[in-house]
Amino acid sequence: MKPWKVIDRAPAPGGGELVLHQRGEEFAIRVNGRELMSSRQHGSEEKMAEVACTGLGGKRPRVLVGGLGLGYTVRAALERLPPEAEVIVSELVPAVVAWNQGVLAPLAGKPLEDPRVKVETRDVGELLRQAEGHYDAILLDVDNGPEALTQEQNRWLYGERGLASIRRALKPRGVVVVWSASPDRAFSSRLKRAGFNTEVVETPARGKGGGPLHTLFIGRV
Repeated sequence: MKPWKVIDRAPAPGGGELVLHQRGEEFAIRVNGRELMSSRQHGSEEKMAEVACTGLGGKRPRVLVGGLGLGYTVRAALERLPPEAEVIVSELVPAVVAWNQGVLAPLAGKPLEDPRVKVETRDVGELLRQAEGHYDAILLDVDNGPEALTQEQNRWLYGERGLASIRRALKPRGVVVVWSASPDRAFSSRLKRAGFNTEVVETPARGKGGGPLHTLFIGRV
């Protein structure tokens, strides 16, 4: 088996280091030795976009994607949205954007080159707090789950204030989908208390290829 090699490094939000690794045609991003995402497993990210974006109505659907990752979520959203749609991608780490514009671009078919996409290199929380009735769908994949945080400042996002901001940012009949590596009954209950019609779906990490189950928390206004 080919060894992993380091392609690039960047400071991680909240401390530590993000490291981009490559082995053959496979890529992975790790922080402090822990794998955050891999090109081997992106079925659950694609499922998130399918749930959020399939059948969106309106003249110009607007979608917010929190967390760029390896670009698979954005690509899956674009495949389900009309030509006049707008996709805002919030990615806090400039290096992750640069990687997706460079060596990682072919993985998901260069989604950042699509004219419907606008990248904001800032915290998704800023965008949510500034918006009211702005988005048809919000997709959040900025942590490994509501309790598995990549940075402590994200905790508010999954609490009462964060969920209230998400609800205000959505249009009527809007939807939020939150990705998690594991189930979380407490978070599901908070979604319900925040006024969302809530559904929890478990989906394979590799889509039809199987793999471990990831959890999607779905909240509809």
